[in-house]
Amino acid sequence: MIDKRPFAGLGGADHGWLKAKHHFSFAGYHDPKRMGWGSLRVWNDDQIAAQSGFPPHPHADMEIITYVRAGAITHQDSLGNKGRTEAGDVQVMSAGSGIRHAEYNLEPDETRIFQIWIEPSTTGGAPTWGAKPFPKDDRAGRFVTLASGRPGDDDALPIRTDARVLGATIRAGETLDYPLSPDRHAYLVPAAGAVEVNGVRLDARDGAAITGETGLSVRALEDAEVVLVDAA
Repeated sequence: MIDKRPFAGLGGADHGWLKAKHHFSFAGYHDPKRMGWGSLRVWNDDQIAAQSGFPPHPHADMEIITYVRAGAITHQDSLGNKGRTEAGDVQVMSAGSGIRHAEYNLEPDETRIFQIWIEPSTTGGAPTWGAKPFPKDDRAGRFVTLASGRPGDDDALPIRTDARVLGATIRAGETLDYPLSPDRHAYLVPAAGAVEVNGVRLDARDGAAITGETGLSVRALEDAEVVLVDAA
């Protein structure tokens, strides 16, 4: 089953400095049919104006993955961590028992991110933060695991949940396959370009909620960049 969720139909908010679209219920947007997808709780498509951002605020018991699509995001938190994550790269925060952090776009141009929240397998624990570059050349024509709590994904940023976050760049006409257990909850969004997923067309920033499938066949209708979450 593939439930297509067109970008134009997503909930959202325009705060001036922040233009946000929400694939699931978030903040002032509530849809009882879109409270999450398995352990995936939030997928926000954020456009952050230059020299602005989210001031310090708390989180607890959530795995928060930030995929930078354009520009860069600068993170700082109550543990003393500070880092700048550029387009194509990923940062992960395991909020654990509690952490305060801020995220700013200190760049001269707009920054665009996907922020993905996944519920942890267990609550509590010491909070952590980490970031890692993932060159797009390395994921050309294949899925690369960016963050994971599944066994064997040692090269990915660690998260405390039975889930993977993957990325790929696909040239027009190419097809990528991804094996999937029918009881898993997958969610796929093209960051750029148009694709077909098991025959269902997705344009840039559309979402597809997927379950009951034994695998995914992702065909690029044009040069595309896709992000996939495979969650319990």
